[in-house]
Amino acid sequence: MRDLKSVFLLIAVLLPLYSQAQSALVPLNSDYYHTVDRYEILGGELYPGFFTSWKGYERADVAKFVDSLKLEDHNWSKSDAFNLEYLSNDNWEYGDSSNNISRKPILKHFYRSKSDLYHVKEKDFDLHVNPVLYLLGGVESASSQRTYINTRGVEVRGMIDEKVGFYSFIGENQAIFPEYVMSDIRQNIVVPHEGFWKGYKDSGVDFLTARGYITFNATKHINLQFGHDRFKVGNGYRSLILSDYAPGYLFLKMQTKVWKLNYTNLFTEMTANVEGNSTGLTGSRNYDKKFMSLHHLSLNIGKKLNVGVFEAVVFSNADSTGNNSYELKYLNPIIFYRAVEQQNGSSDNVLLGADFKWFPVKKVSLYGQFVLDEFVLENFKSGSGWWGNKYSLQLGAEYVNALGIDNLDLQVETNIARPYIYSHDTDFGSYSHYQQSLAHPLGANFNEVVGILRYQPMGRLQVTAKLIRAEYGTDGEDQNWGGNILLKNQTREQNENNEIGQGVGTTLMYGSLALSYQFKHNLFVDLTHIYRDLKSDQESLDENTNYTSLALRWNIPHRYHEF
Repeated sequence: MRDLKSVFLLIAVLLPLYSQAQSALVPLNSDYYHTVDRYEILGGELYPGFFTSWKGYERADVAKFVDSLKLEDHNWSKSDAFNLEYLSNDNWEYGDSSNNISRKPILKHFYRSKSDLYHVKEKDFDLHVNPVLYLLGGVESASSQRTYINTRGVEVRGMIDEKVGFYSFIGENQAIFPEYVMSDIRQNIVVPHEGFWKGYKDSGVDFLTARGYITFNATKHINLQFGHDRFKVGNGYRSLILSDYAPGYLFLKMQTKVWKLNYTNLFTEMTANVEGNSTGLTGSRNYDKKFMSLHHLSLNIGKKLNVGVFEAVVFSNADSTGNNSYELKYLNPIIFYRAVEQQNGSSDNVLLGADFKWFPVKKVSLYGQFVLDEFVLENFKSGSGWWGNKYSLQLGAEYVNALGIDNLDLQVETNIARPYIYSHDTDFGSYSHYQQSLAHPLGANFNEVVGILRYQPMGRLQVTAKLIRAEYGTDGEDQNWGGNILLKNQTREQNENNEIGQGVGTTLMYGSLALSYQFKHNLFVDLTHIYRDLKSDQESLDENTNYTSLALRWNIPHRYHEF
């Protein structure tokens, strides 16, 4: 049995027979997750059993954490009280839901709870159904084309027999994004964060977004999930280990939480290469497949420090007929992939590294990541700029209730990536999915600084300001300076004297100011202004725009294009 789907399905069928009560995940949403994380930072101590370095979070864990906060003798601000009530209502089936009952349900069946259009709550069946809507209109200085997003969908979650949980999201989308995003789509033939797409009218895109999984506890401490979704590793705004930039993928995830440990195994099937042109992708044949296995071990040391280590391998095993199968050796959850790869004489792409989070004092969190692709100490010491010393590094800090001001949160973060990291010498080995980076959206060969200010003057109003500055190198015609992770690194321009930003030097300044008002539970109105300025050594590539948009969002996060 060498087909990945067969292995996954066998596990998915057998293990629920022995499972215990469990929880679906909170969908990835940087604003939502910051709301949760800030309270751990505010207390200055790690919450037992709650590991923020792996996202998404189980709804049951969020509810338990929030209930514990409510029991604390703390003089919460009005905005904090609103946030805690919001989180309780959003995960009401697992915690204190006394304030989630609607006074006036619609037609007696709809919105009986504040957070769900329709729900069923029985001993052997739990169901939550919610509509999804994202309507956005905008104008920009770089183009006379009016931009918009039109997303309609539905989100369903629940549990059967208090053992097997499920989640499903589907959304139909038509969009005309700002010109710099549309230009990126035309150049790279992919819609950021999405999979298959086709052209819409003269200058838009049309795509379907679908995610879904089942989840169950094999034992008290081991949870398994099988489905199609994406994850994020780390405590930063960006992730250099695994981000949510690429679209969802087929996965089997095993997460073991015991003592002070959180050990996560992720086994995936991904898309290597796609075919298309500026008007969309073609589905006339099966796209090339590849696979990725990742394990991440996180340990709480004392009450203030969490450290983690990870290893990931990207591989393909196509035979002479083009058929692709999963390497069963990478299903071993407690072995070093590098040792397996070397023993079998394979050329699979293995990455390893570490991450940490530390609370030096209350209200402050320091965090970071380090990813190593290849490294030879002798070449590093020589300072020759050898191409094979490939690594990326992140350092960041968060300061909540900054300067004594309630609900003013500051964050600063720097990310660097050497040329050629995440790339490989085969068509299937790059650290990517659907031709999009599994880590940072800029790929490699960059340094970046991110600054974020979040202020919540009242419960329903959130003000967010961001400033991003990045310096990176792009490729000239038929060149490979190490920024495009999809190019084979055998086509590199030079072996020595490689440095970050080489190639066509480019500087990006990206600033945004967003006001978001929550009228009802998960119903938001957003007013956003974006300033983006790109300067290139090749002046014909310069870009500048001011972009303003107004959006109505219902049960869906912001769609960001911060690159």
